[in-house]
Amino acid sequence: MKRTLGLLALLALAACQPKAADKPPAAAPAAAAPPSVSDFSRPMTAHGNEPFWSLSLDGTHLKLTRPDHPDLIAETPGAAIQPGRATWIAKAADGQQLTVTFYVSDCSDGMSDRTYPMTAEVVLLDEGLRGCAARTAELKAAPKP
Repeated sequence: MKRTLGLLALLALAACQPKAADKPPAAAPAAAAPPSVSDFSRPMTAHGNEPFWSLSLDGTHLKLTRPDHPDLIAETPGAAIQPGRATWIAKAADGQQLTVTFYVSDCSDGMSDRTYPMTAEVVLLDEGLRGCAARTAELKAAPKP
């Protein structure tokens, strides 16, 4: 008899529960926003101090300018893009290889109060250069420090 009463109590409780279709649908968990991807397709400018240098990058054309060196102009097939960075491997007309990497990371040039959105690294056969980078249009639009 106790067993029958227990079963009846369970059935009564089950009958009081709303059906799954009666419940409002649970909110789907918010999908995490994809990480922002930097747009490396626009013209970029990088520069560094000690030694002073500057680099302009426009599509597949690179130009490295340094005092006491002829400008190095090179062509690249495009960037290898990974999360937070882009790398270009270029060859100059004389065969010299130039590797340029921009990292999405705040950078200060050490000589001004300006903060740049990227760090730049330029590697030549016998020299490595580090500095800061930004889109060329952003540098032209920003007030001079």
